[in-house]
Amino acid sequence: MSTGKVVLGTVAGLAIGGVLGILFAPEKGSVTRQQIMDRGNDYADELKSKYNDFANTLSEKFQSGKEFAQVVAENGKAEFDELQSVDHMDSKYKL
Repeated sequence: MSTGKVVLGTVAGLAIGGVLGILFAPEKGSVTRQQIMDRGNDYADELKSKYNDFANTLSEKFQSGKEFAQVVAENGKAEFDELQSVDHMDSKYKL
C-alpha cells in the first residue's frame, strides 16, 4: 500500500472518529473535546513516529544500495583494467 493511501486513510479515520466521538459522547462537551484533542495528538505522534521510521529505513537502504553500487563499479573497473592489460599482452605476442 502506498504511503499516500496510508496517510489519507489515517486522516479520514481521525476525522470520522472525531465526529462520531462528539455525537455519541457520554461526557461533558469540554471533556469530550479535550479527549478528542488528546487522542488526535496521540495519533499524530504515532503517525510522525512511523513516518520517521519509514524515512530512516529508506535512507539506510538507499545508503546500502549506494555502497553496493560503488563496490560493483570498483570491481567492474578492476576487471576491465585486467582484461585491457591481457588484451595488450596478447596483441604484443601475436605473429
